[in-house]
Amino acid sequence: SRLMDLPTCELHRLGEIADLVTSVRLSCVHKEKLALALKNGDYIPKLLQLFQICENAKNTEGLHLLFDIVRGILYLDKAILFEVMFSDQCILGVVGCLEYDPCLAQPGWHREFLTKTAKLQEVIPIRDPGLRQKIRQTSRAQYIQAIILPNPSDFEEGFLSTLNSFISSGKEEILHGLQKDEEFLSEVFAQLTNEATAGEQRCELIRFFKEFCAFSFTLPDKRDELLQTLAKLGILPTLEMLMGMDDLQVRSAATDILSYLVEFSPAMVQEFVMQEAHQSENDTQLIIEVIKQMICNPDPEFGGDNQLMEILRALINPEKMLAIASNLEIFEFLDIFYNRYIHVLTAPLLADTSEEWYEIGNDNFNFFSFEGPYNPGNSNRALIFLVDNYQTAEILASVLELLSFCVERHKYHMKIYIINKDLLRRTLVLMKSKHKFLALCALRFMRRIIGLKDELYNRYITLGNLFEPVVNAMLDNRNRCNLLKSALMELFEFIQMEDIQFLIAHVVENFSDALESVKYIHTFQGLKTKYEQEKDQQNEKLS
Repeated sequence: SRLMDLPTCELHRLGEIADLVTSVRLSCVHKEKLALALKNGDYIPKLLQLFQICENAKNTEGLHLLFDIVRGILYLDKAILFEVMFSDQCILGVVGCLEYDPCLAQPGWHREFLTKTAKLQEVIPIRDPGLRQKIRQTSRAQYIQAIILPNPSDFEEGFLSTLNSFISSGKEEILHGLQKDEEFLSEVFAQLTNEATAGEQRCELIRFFKEFCAFSFTLPDKRDELLQTLAKLGILPTLEMLMGMDDLQVRSAATDILSYLVEFSPAMVQEFVMQEAHQSENDTQLIIEVIKQMICNPDPEFGGDNQLMEILRALINPEKMLAIASNLEIFEFLDIFYNRYIHVLTAPLLADTSEEWYEIGNDNFNFFSFEGPYNPGNSNRALIFLVDNYQTAEILASVLELLSFCVERHKYHMKIYIINKDLLRRTLVLMKSKHKFLALCALRFMRRIIGLKDELYNRYITLGNLFEPVVNAMLDNRNRCNLLKSALMELFEFIQMEDIQFLIAHVVENFSDALESVKYIHTFQGLKTKYEQEKDQQNEKLS
């Protein structure tokens, strides 16, 4: 069929060109004809020459029209045009046009970003010029996709599908080329671990390697071979070293890569961690680095600690370890974990809930005092909550979530640790936190313990009078309607429903008077009834 006639590339006809480009969007036939017409006769380079003229003349109207034209051409979603627009000759002109979005108060900085990125990418040791060109082209396509992609609700499903395919095929070609280069990955690892590598260079290398891994692992037919290669090159010791660096960007990218490995090859990571635990007693092991990153996260609310928590949870999950280890080996690993590693995880909790003698009434601290044997003279032995800021609360919440996981998955080891360290008492101090989500985490930790219905735990709780902070929280929240109150009620309801007589007796005998003020809540009446029934049955047996 005959090619579509295009307006000549002249400044006074930019409006016509813009109307033409936007008018064909709903017609596949017209889009195809327009794409063929644009491909012929160097039309796109001529448009970009007009861009230079408009920018030099500060012709705002012309620049806005060129933005619409270039974006419209990209929206045609034709591979024959992408080859032209992402070429060395045209790319800066294309992104230059995209800087002048009429909706923006100020032009963007796309050309500066791409130029800077291109310079940084030169540090990656790739010898094949064709492969270098493909990497540049694909990265440009990704960048343009990011800046032009509209709100998904504004367009039909499959919008820009050809651009997506263009990028994916480019990545596959890059991956194939890099895997053929036997020295590429070795050189990347060498530069990443070399102390002489400049900080900016290492950042760019780790970002490139992260993207390389992220895409490679999504290709099932290439994944196993790549994982074997990475294991031989020492990816896990390398990540361990990178996670210990001061540069936050390097640590973050290394953590992302470790997360990919845990997702796609958990056995490889667990095997490394278990071997390292048996072979080394230093403090630079991978599992310690993961814990340190989690508890030292400067911005935990942005989710980095959640990622680290999931990594750690996967590494210490006995069920997942069964793929690579026997029950005896898992038990031995947990022995090592509780002897050498868990103190790093609980350090913020133990450090932030100091147990000392203090005069009650010191307003500098949040006190949680214990009566009975803990009352020598005029002083009270009190657990104090030293820091109660949001960042600390987020970190402590993450720690408690992991410890709750350990209560259920490491029953034997965790029980010994909790009782030896009096960990539940220290945790319940956090019930006084002004951050209710942290108080809720502390309560959930106790709920997990009680949920095991373990006699030794129950004796530990009652002998330590550890229901006192729970009852105090119940009294503080009796007239409120919140998650904490609901969780408190659920705890007492569980004890009643499961008929845990040891705890029922303790609560009724020690806190009956205090709970009278919330007697309208049937749960406490139910506890008292069960207690009295049990007492009557015991009396009948004795009589």
